[in-house]
Amino acid sequence: MNELDVKTADLCDDFANELQVCGLDLKSYGGKKRFFGPISTVKVFEDNVLVKKALQTIPEGHVLVVDGGGSKRCALLGDRLGEIAEERKLAGVIINGCVRDTAELAQLNIGVLALGSHPLKSIKRGEGQEGIALQFGEVKWVPGHYVYADEDGVVVGEKLLEK
Repeated sequence: MNELDVKTADLCDDFANELQVCGLDLKSYGGKKRFFGPISTVKVFEDNVLVKKALQTIPEGHVLVVDGGGSKRCALLGDRLGEIAEERKLAGVIINGCVRDTAELAQLNIGVLALGSHPLKSIKRGEGQEGIALQFGEVKWVPGHYVYADEDGVVVGEKLLEK
């Protein structure tokens, strides 16, 4: 299955009892509107040091899910981190928080979903947690489970689903 085959509506039709549907109104900022992959996680608050570390270390094809606590006071990802994700062939990044450098992110061959944009960069303390289950948007984001995203929304399942 490639990202062009991902249709969250079809997945919900066929696997509704196996999926969680994200309730957040996430906006698409990356060049890819459809993407999917295994979940890797970080939990931070207005500090993107662990976001950068994860982008540099998680496996190719993964989706980094960042619980930024829903803060809209700074950005957790911009063009430089987006370029790292693209170079490492990650499928995408989903942020419960904000991004910046949105014109540049739109040119990258990755999916990027976030609550909004903000021009201010984050602090750099390195605080937060990696590789833990997250809870936001009415979804439990468990490392190793699969996330599927497209123009209709975001759904999460325990395993890779094939149509």
